[in-house]
Amino acid sequence: MDFSFRIANKSFDFLIFVILSTLLTTIHASIHIYQNQLFNEVGNAYLLPGGSEGLYAGRSFIRFENITFWRTQDAADEQSEMEHSTGLIQAVIFEAADRNNIGGSAYGGQRSICCTPDLAKLEGCKQGEVIRIPSATEINWPMVFSIQFNGNDLSTQMNNAEVPIKKTGMHNLFFIACDPKLKGTVMSGKTVWKNPDGYLPGRMAPLITFYVLMAIAYLLLSAIWFSQYMRFWEDILQLQHCIATVIGLGLFEMILWYLDYSNFNNTGMRPVVTTAWVVTVGAIKKTFSRLLILSVSMGYGVVRPTLGGLTSKVLLIGATYFVASELLDINEHVGTINDVSGRARLFLGLPDAFLDAFLILWIFTSLSKTLERLQVSCISLLSDLMIGDVTFLLYDNHASFIQAKRISMKLDIYRKFSNALAVAVIASVAWITYEIYFKATDPFNERWQSAWIITAFWDILSFVLLCVICYLWAPSQSSQRFAYSEDVGEEFDDEEAQSLTRGQSNGDVSLVKQEQKNGHAGISDEEYESEEDKRE
Repeated sequence: MDFSFRIANKSFDFLIFVILSTLLTTIHASIHIYQNQLFNEVGNAYLLPGGSEGLYAGRSFIRFENITFWRTQDAADEQSEMEHSTGLIQAVIFEAADRNNIGGSAYGGQRSICCTPDLAKLEGCKQGEVIRIPSATEINWPMVFSIQFNGNDLSTQMNNAEVPIKKTGMHNLFFIACDPKLKGTVMSGKTVWKNPDGYLPGRMAPLITFYVLMAIAYLLLSAIWFSQYMRFWEDILQLQHCIATVIGLGLFEMILWYLDYSNFNNTGMRPVVTTAWVVTVGAIKKTFSRLLILSVSMGYGVVRPTLGGLTSKVLLIGATYFVASELLDINEHVGTINDVSGRARLFLGLPDAFLDAFLILWIFTSLSKTLERLQVSCISLLSDLMIGDVTFLLYDNHASFIQAKRISMKLDIYRKFSNALAVAVIASVAWITYEIYFKATDPFNERWQSAWIITAFWDILSFVLLCVICYLWAPSQSSQRFAYSEDVGEEFDDEEAQSLTRGQSNGDVSLVKQEQKNGHAGISDEEYESEEDKRE
């Protein structure tokens, strides 16, 4: 157990380091900031990606502000002070559907971005410049801006310009240099990308409405749950406290996501601290939700009073999952600007997917054991009653009959829960298959307008499963009848029974018998059974 907690502590220390490292930077959402960014060699050109966002036609635009290029001192010294044009850099804006209009190939060979002597003869392009083929629908598109270095100047500045977006699509911006002498060039400045309704990138825009609807859904669930929760406070189970916590975290998470996206949309800025807090709350909620399902599957509070020797293992898997989920969400959301996902998400997503698969296996294994224990207990009690004689009318046998009915009700609840969980797992596998297909068949993010559904599905599935749990374990005046009792607990295997009963006296009586003796003293058997039937 100590070893498990040492691992968890080391994991949390690493997570804190990553978060603090992230918070040292400032992110400006749809206002893309470039701070001495280096051009990278790609084929026969030097490229610097400027951004990629889904933009709607209308009042959308891309604006260039204070864009400055700096070449190396050696490159500047090679030029004469009297020369007018001593180095060309071009800013190219194109829509994903027109990607083949940038670049070309000679005689079916490797595709080149910059015009070569052979391509100049074949395509009619100008050698040393980006190959641009006009769009079939818009002759001025893709759009190219040229920026020249003069003489032996170290730097040159691009004139501020605003490009209106006339066609809905995934728009890409690249800064390209075809001159080999411009190797090592860096760029500073910023570009502002804006949609008609705000600064949110097109893929994220529908999510602001989605989070409003999810917040309303959680608010309604909270109102229903907490009204019953307060009404039957004295009969609340420990499990129901956990459910209330998950509902509260879910509502808090949806509100934070809405506030984060709303601020992003209105200002074009996405403060790292705010987004990091939202991501952390989301990771806590996801972790707590999974541990809740695992605990329910183990029969916590229903067929066992505690998790016993499994507590350290559950805490360890919870801590590990939290770290993996936090790192994945930080990479995906904190500082996210573009409408494309990087390879880092795939790399960080593997541990998260592995842990989810492990948790699913553990959950169904535990659920199977819990159902088996309930079935054995129910059959055992009913068998004892069926072979009884006239003493059936005595109080103890009557109490056993009531206990058998309670175990039967627990069994029915767990069967419904296992069915709901199986449907959720099947839906998850089907959706993961669709998500893989969606991303594999859309490498250039041309279906960005429907990409938000990929993210939304998991929030919807989590909410629906939470609603099922709330329905099955809703607070009521008879909640205590679903609490742990020794008649079921005695069916545990030896190892678990030792961890659960350590420190208890052999003379303890079951919860049901305590209720019967303390709460119904002086009541006849007929009256007691009638009261039970009414409550059920």
